[in-house]
Amino acid sequence: MLQYLIILLDDASTSYCHYESKSPSNHLIELPTLKAGIRFAMKENLMIQFVYPENDLPDDYKEAIETIDHSKIIPSTSPMVDQADIVVFNNWKDAIGFVLDSSSTYVLRICKVDLFAQVDVIKTLISKVFRLNLIITDIDSFKDDDFVKYQDVLASFSNEVEKLFKEGKTPQLNVITDRIALTQMNNCNAGSNNITLAPNGKFYICPAFYYSEEDREVFCVGDLQNGLSIKAANLYKLPYAPLCRICDAYQCKRCVWINRKMTYDITTPSHEQCVLAHIERNASRNILENVRKVKDFYPEQDIKEIDYLDPFDVRIDWHKI
Repeated sequence: MLQYLIILLDDASTSYCHYESKSPSNHLIELPTLKAGIRFAMKENLMIQFVYPENDLPDDYKEAIETIDHSKIIPSTSPMVDQADIVVFNNWKDAIGFVLDSSSTYVLRICKVDLFAQVDVIKTLISKVFRLNLIITDIDSFKDDDFVKYQDVLASFSNEVEKLFKEGKTPQLNVITDRIALTQMNNCNAGSNNITLAPNGKFYICPAFYYSEEDREVFCVGDLQNGLSIKAANLYKLPYAPLCRICDAYQCKRCVWINRKMTYDITTPSHEQCVLAHIERNASRNILENVRKVKDFYPEQDIKEIDYLDPFDVRIDWHKI
């Protein structure tokens, strides 16, 4: 059941996930289209997430946006960033010197090379913000050596998180703290509980498909004039994903765009996505065990020890996972 409508305000709206927003120039959504999108959300009882470009918006656009409850996803380099509900850093350097709000949520989009090199910068962010969502932009390039490095990086983050938990604080780093609290899958759910309205007035499964020339037409699922028409809609739902529905890496984004990009099947996750998710899951398990040595900590939670990183490797025993 749909719950959210994501509205891209511009072709150059910031990415807040794995995809790149590739538009070389600004193409603002037309004001009548924006208002029609807002009316659609009202009729369907959907919460809106507006995704902003770096540039400022005209006043009449700002007025239209404020006519409905919403959240704002804004890049850190925008003059409107002080209005953001979620601030996006598209480069780790953008976070240096940025005035952080300890009650706000931040997204850091980062490639693996920078992730491995900037561990201390990220650890500083963890301790200074309410929530940090770490988004790796080149998952498809991970090799065996990178998985080992990722384990080491998460171990370093875990040390910082454990220290904060033991001090009575509640740090949130999506890749290692979400799994501690979750008892069921909490994925991106593009196409099942959220849909995207692009500046051209058409609906897409998620922003990534709008920015993909190869997939733009295939994953267009309607428009404001004719409404939504999602073909094979069940494929975006967890019960129809045979591998994911029995997995307990509940924090995994289960990104259908990465699935499509790497396996040509939106329901089948790639090896890289699964291994990263299970490395994160195991880091969460270690934090849980270590903090419990000194205090009562999520006593109802149980993350079992496993001997695999890719569930496909134990597909014969799926019923045991």
